[in-house]
Amino acid sequence: MMPESLHQDHRQDPELDAQFPLQPLAFHSIFLTAPVDHTPARPIALAHLGVIAVRGIEARKFLNGQLSQDVLGLPADRVELAGLHNPQGRMIALLRLVPLGTDDVLCVLPRTLLSETLATLRKFLLRAKATLTDESANWIIEGLADDAALPAAVGSARVDGAEISWRHAADGRVMRLRPASAELNASGINTIVASDHPSAQETALAAWQLADIAAGLPEITESTRGEFVAQMLNLDALGGISFTKGCYTGQEVIARAHYRGRVKRRAQRFRVTAMSSSGETPQPTDALQHASTLQPGQKVKLIDGGAVRAAQIVNVAQGSQGIECLAVTSFGPTTPEPAGSPNETPTLSVVALPMSYALPE
Repeated sequence: MMPESLHQDHRQDPELDAQFPLQPLAFHSIFLTAPVDHTPARPIALAHLGVIAVRGIEARKFLNGQLSQDVLGLPADRVELAGLHNPQGRMIALLRLVPLGTDDVLCVLPRTLLSETLATLRKFLLRAKATLTDESANWIIEGLADDAALPAAVGSARVDGAEISWRHAADGRVMRLRPASAELNASGINTIVASDHPSAQETALAAWQLADIAAGLPEITESTRGEFVAQMLNLDALGGISFTKGCYTGQEVIARAHYRGRVKRRAQRFRVTAMSSSGETPQPTDALQHASTLQPGQKVKLIDGGAVRAAQIVNVAQGSQGIECLAVTSFGPTTPEPAGSPNETPTLSVVALPMSYALPE
């Protein structure tokens, strides 16, 4: 639904107007399949994720007024993405919504964002008949390479006793929530799953995060909180926005981007072949030991063939073939370099790679 306020746009934002010019919307007819470095052959603990539980007879109604997803229409056999945004339409948390019965919803998100996300949601709770609780200690969150009992469609979910599993990505990976027990140690690691060697769990988690980049699945961190409008992170292509539900925080800007038809900058996948600090000659990334030189939120300059584009890193991971990242940048042709960028902005030589879904054009 396009609210009347969109016709009388009282939020004048020249940057957003430049990013969202009025053009018709079209989609690629071919959906690309992205190869994945490797995924865990056994369950791994996704201990960097936590859980906010929203419970009560008005839990869904409350969330529906805050998130981009149609929470009132969330079926019991689906887990969906949803964005929590500020009034300017910038995403401050990306949640996975796991339905529990008729009313309750579990929200899965990075632990580093739990406190701020809870504080933001509680500002709007008012007299709603719902509670907001950090239940991270009550749940184990695991990643699996596959689950034959689940349908292939991303987001398909099933309940097995107290466990909830869902198809996480088009590459077949699955996420699972189950009640915590003595198997969980003080660090949030499943002691049955984790290897005796401390680096084994880190390696498995890094492979999971690399597979997320290959699938085009963004993750909001403390460094990227409030940086991107929903469509810049492809939340529309990932089914995380309802354009037919009622209003929610940030909806005006997100709807304007949708109805004007084109977003000029979106998250795209790249492999870094060479990298430099400000003003230096790019060096092959074979010489780099890890991806820690690139950080989420960092502004960089991408050189892809003859194209030069300003970009901002969303997520980054080290794979066996080099550093890969999701970066928000413009489509296609060369763009003018910002003033001062040769000396102030790191330069990356990159190769564009496909994701598991098509981007709107």
